[in-house]
Amino acid sequence: MKTNRLAVSTIFFFIGFVYANWVARLPELQRFYGVTDAQLGTLLLCWAAGAVVAMPFTGWLTVQLGSRRLTQVTATLLCVFAPLIPVFPNVWFVSGLFFFLGMNNGALDVSVNGQAVYVERMYEKPIMSSFHAVFSVGMALGAGTGALFAKMNVPLVTHILAICGFCMFLLGWANLNLIKDDKSKNENPIQDTSNEEKNAAFQLPTKAILPLGIIAFCGMTGEGSMADWSAIYMNKTIGMDEAFSALAFGAFGTSMTVGRIFGDYFANQVGKRKVLIYSSLLCFLGLSLALILPNPYVVLFGFFCVGLGLANIVPIIYSAAGNTEGVAPSVGIAMATTIGYAGFFVGPPIIGFLSDAFSLKIGLLFTLALFVVMFFLVYKRKL
Repeated sequence: MKTNRLAVSTIFFFIGFVYANWVARLPELQRFYGVTDAQLGTLLLCWAAGAVVAMPFTGWLTVQLGSRRLTQVTATLLCVFAPLIPVFPNVWFVSGLFFFLGMNNGALDVSVNGQAVYVERMYEKPIMSSFHAVFSVGMALGAGTGALFAKMNVPLVTHILAICGFCMFLLGWANLNLIKDDKSKNENPIQDTSNEEKNAAFQLPTKAILPLGIIAFCGMTGEGSMADWSAIYMNKTIGMDEAFSALAFGAFGTSMTVGRIFGDYFANQVGKRKVLIYSSLLCFLGLSLALILPNPYVVLFGFFCVGLGLANIVPIIYSAAGNTEGVAPSVGIAMATTIGYAGFFVGPPIIGFLSDAFSLKIGLLFTLALFVVMFFLVYKRKL
């Protein structure tokens, strides 16, 4: 079991590490492509669009290939195609590449979380948050590695090739120690697939998973809001300089990592449902503080609370969706994440529109309202 857990953790680390390495050098990539901020935003949107397009079909693909095989294939493809990001400055080529990598990453996200569900079943206790904590650690180390390569003026192509080459060695071991789906089926009494599921390429969320998807939507919209707007809020609304404003996202990101490290412990102590209830309340209270009291240190504390609150929403929802009776883990996760990832599309433009029309503080009330919705859905649902 420990070997399987370490292998799945390695994949989670790898995803965050590779992604953060090239994102850390986005300013250089922007100059390389010769695009404006708006065009760069469109390129990044292609990545998200690819993920959302792929996710509804990933459950069916997992039933055909198995989460183990799909994880192996998509993880390897990420290593093979990521080095092409800094190769061709043609915007159309890069748009297509980002869309493809987004599709691949969406499928990888679903399949590796399916593997995480299998490992969690073997341990017979909540451990999903630990996998997402490893992902956060990979993101942090990847960002640091990217900054180091940038400071050393290492060419982008050399940088990404070196990172992906190193990760291929990690994948070589991890891919051999993932869990075989057939074995997992025999060990667990939950029926993994129905005949209809096997034949349906596009699967809509079931009644049992739809509320989980909406909770994920609220949580992911919150994550996107903090990632996109926390530093801007600190700078333009609170009036702090850019250096201090960067601490806003830093506080949020740090608390997300800390929350995920201890998330499994609290889930084991008080239960998943109570963790979700307390987390939802913490999100609401944290963002309320940041919006009501314009003191920069209160805002930092508020964003820190939001990060702690959001840390375990998605891992617990993934676990619940993956363990829904009569549904294969990756199928359930694909249904929930398809709705959840839509939050990354809906959140930023709505907040931007409200901010332009009124103020950023009013725009973030949209996120606050979703935290209220999330609380009531969590409170009414038994996990």
